[in-house]
Amino acid sequence: MPALTVAWIDDHYDRENAGVGRSRFAEHVWVHAKEFDDCWGDISPVNFACVAWRLATAPHLDPGFVRLHRRVLRAECRRNTWDGSLTVAVDLVAPWPGELTASRDWTRDRGWRGWPETFGQFLTPSAEELSRIPHLRSTLTAEAPLPLAGLPKIPEDAGPELPDLAERTVAVLVRELNDLLAPLVTRLEEAR
Repeated sequence: MPALTVAWIDDHYDRENAGVGRSRFAEHVWVHAKEFDDCWGDISPVNFACVAWRLATAPHLDPGFVRLHRRVLRAECRRNTWDGSLTVAVDLVAPWPGELTASRDWTRDRGWRGWPETFGQFLTPSAEELSRIPHLRSTLTAEAPLPLAGLPKIPEDAGPELPDLAERTVAVLVRELNDLLAPLVTRLEEAR
């Protein structure tokens, strides 16, 4: 069975929808280059990685340069305030916990529903749905450190390599996120 992919870089869409340059993401990075100002010369690549990730994902770039599995509601990279390490925080769509599915007595026949789905995508229930039917949407929040190995060294000053540096950084983050979360998301998909 092939490994499930939690995050991937959509190179095809990025190239096909680029404006004047070779890459939509590269153009986006240049437009928002000031957001990297505090990163230059830092011996740690964490702040740069956090900015690059934010610029590569929706809603900052929509659709994102990085696409996420349908169960991923949010994926953020953060600098850990305790030691400066790189942390990821991910909210995942989850089925109801076993304590609620073991017995439906708690529902009192009110028609409780979980996450609405359309064409395989999880959606927030509409105001109309909520006016008629109660919903209980379970999520899991995964917070974990990501290794810094493989992240590119940050130069002293901004230069023409900025988009390539951001792209390489995002590629490492995608790899690490898949390594961390693929087993978990695979299990959630099997539990359907």
